Amino acid sequence: MTQSSVEPKTTAEDAGSGSRPPAGRSWLDRYFHISERGSTVSREVRGGITTFMAMAYILLLNPLILGGPDVDKTVLSQPGLITATALAAAATTLLMGFVGKVPLALAAGLSVSGVLASQVAPVMTWPQAMAMCVMYGVVICLLVVTGLRELIMNAIPLPLKHGITIGIGLFVAIIGLFKGGIVGRGPEFGPPVTLGVGGELQGWPVLVFSITLLLIFMLQARNIPGAILIGIVIGTLVAVIIHNFAGLDAKAWNNSPPELNGSIVSTPDFSLFGQIEFGGWGDVGALTVGMIVFTLVLAGFFDAMATIIGVGTEAKLADDKGRMPGLSKALFVDGAGGAIGGVAGGSGQTVFVESATGVGEGARTGFSSVVTGLFFAACLFFTPLTAIVPPQVASAALVVIGAMMMQNARHVDWSDRAVAIPTFLTVVLMPFTYSITAGVAAGVISYVAIKVAQGRAREVGGFMWGLTVIFVVFFAINPIEHWLGVG
Repeated sequence: MTQSSVEPKTTAEDAGSGSRPPAGRSWLDRYFHISERGSTVSREVRGGITTFMAMAYILLLNPLILGGPDVDKTVLSQPGLITATALAAAATTLLMGFVGKVPLALAAGLSVSGVLASQVAPVMTWPQAMAMCVMYGVVICLLVVTGLRELIMNAIPLPLKHGITIGIGLFVAIIGLFKGGIVGRGPEFGPPVTLGVGGELQGWPVLVFSITLLLIFMLQARNIPGAILIGIVIGTLVAVIIHNFAGLDAKAWNNSPPELNGSIVSTPDFSLFGQIEFGGWGDVGALTVGMIVFTLVLAGFFDAMATIIGVGTEAKLADDKGRMPGLSKALFVDGAGGAIGGVAGGSGQTVFVESATGVGEGARTGFSSVVTGLFFAACLFFTPLTAIVPPQVASAALVVIGAMMMQNARHVDWSDRAVAIPTFLTVVLMPFTYSITAGVAAGVISYVAIKVAQGRAREVGGFMWGLTVIFVVFFAINPIEHWLGVG
């Protein structure tokens, strides 16, 4: 067993109950319940660093997504976007650590940024788009305050929660395999995905990915503590050597080569902070604004819900019904991330599945999130250092975590069709559609449909029926928009 599989010394309920630790513990231990959750300070630090290294790519990827023009042809500055991305990630992750006290890190949600870039920016200015983030964040916070969001999460049957965890594992793995160069897009009239490029593995970066992946697996097989972090560090060193030896260009590393450009220290660019504008949407109209907010809520709400469930289960923080201690606080911070990201100018923030890498290193408390948040804060001044770890190295850690999260398959009763079919759809649609939300939606709808077919509709709670309606709208959003004349 790896270090990540060490069981906590108390139950999930005890871990989140705030019960007083034994006398003589440090204030850090008492505040974050480190000993109660079967962890140590060093393990939390290691987990926090690992999580940061696994998700540091967002500092480059988010500005790339949001780098296009808005309706006024305005293009946001890259330094401003990098600063906004780092600032929002630092603020929300620190808030999650100190308030939520769980090992979950937040950063700009790629699903949210994708909606902003593809659906919002073509009809609004960037300040108006960031106002949309604030609005959807407030909506989610209201759902948390009223207790609706936690009730919705707790209303999901336990088998589906296990399916969500497994699906996230496969989703994380395919992201890692794609970024590592093992999986590629298929040709126009060929299969949708293929091995590498054109059915072949090409380039030195793929070799670096493979070396890093195998090294981590070998270290885990030897029960070496910190296997993932050690693998990332060694993989980065190998990447630096190969990069200089082979004379590779930036494109070979997906424009993120393992090298230091310019000075180590950089000055933050806060030009996007506070650039939000409510109203003045002109020809867009209230109906379109409502549809945009609804889409952003879906992107931020259910992706985060599934991620929190998956990472919380992997961290052994969930009880026998799949519920987590302190869940409402974690959900509120996640919702507030939408508003914080909008104010910072870096898109809505959400919990990242890469948090599982830190959990894989043994992180069990919010102290690891504090460590991750401090590293994001440091990136405000040391942004060039972030680019040293190439995406191919960090991607190897994602594949390792995907393999670890597959262990939850043993909890599913695959002989029960009412459980097996919704779980199967949840698991396969996450990686195959590249959407966590789509997997959760398919699982919920099929679960309710099968219960009705079995004459057991009364077993379906009110929230599951409500979720079914919402997810049907989610899948049918395009024809609905055309029917309403807003598509």
